[in-house]
Amino acid sequence: MLFHMLQKFPSITYAVINDINPYLVTAYQVIKDKPDELISRLSELERDYYSQPDEEAKKDFFLNVRTIFNENKLDDIDRTKYLMFLNRTCFNGLYRVNAKGKYNVPFGKNLHPTICNVDTIKADSELLNRANVIILNGDFENTANYMGSGLNFFYFDPPYRPLNATSSFNSYAKEDFNDDEQIRLRNFCERLHQNEKVRWMLSNADCSAKNPEDTFFEDIYTDFHIHRVYASRAINANPEKRGKLTELLIKNYE
Repeated sequence: MLFHMLQKFPSITYAVINDINPYLVTAYQVIKDKPDELISRLSELERDYYSQPDEEAKKDFFLNVRTIFNENKLDDIDRTKYLMFLNRTCFNGLYRVNAKGKYNVPFGKNLHPTICNVDTIKADSELLNRANVIILNGDFENTANYMGSGLNFFYFDPPYRPLNATSSFNSYAKEDFNDDEQIRLRNFCERLHQNEKVRWMLSNADCSAKNPEDTFFEDIYTDFHIHRVYASRAINANPEKRGKLTELLIKNYE
């Protein structure tokens, strides 16, 4: 959403992004401030991975990087380098951690992925600097402290509520984003709605499409505008379950 907005509306001069994952936030900051050094280190890591002779050697290389990422104190550039490597070589590009906050996604058997996309890193860095993007790591409610004096637009993309008991994948951070957190987010949206200079949009799973009796979002966002949109999903252990499904877009404006 951020990069779409920055490209579509070049007149934007101020934006704020926030995430609970400190490593992702660090990656954005490194891409913004030190793209050339990141490209240099990531390219070297890419070459080392490509030089491994077979799938088993590449898997061992991946697991070693995962251990370094989880167990070592790293500078920001190396932390980002390893994060991007793991994203490109793990199973389905997932980010998942266990209860201790350790990254635990298995090897993805992708033997020759593009790990260092130089053009993308440079283009992203240029956009992040052109618009004075403030990069935060913390709770979503803290973003209210960074509103501008004019019209403010908030987009929320929380961990999606599971469609069923077997599809739960909230382990994006070691802290669970459960129904209580979903309601806390709704309460924050209600407070924002009291400010006439705020427009917000939120995306989440369409639980009632899977189970008509599960009207959780329809119930808690009954005072707002709920739209269903089709979205493609490439991540599922069962390939037959990948494809298009509906998601919810909830807004406080028409």
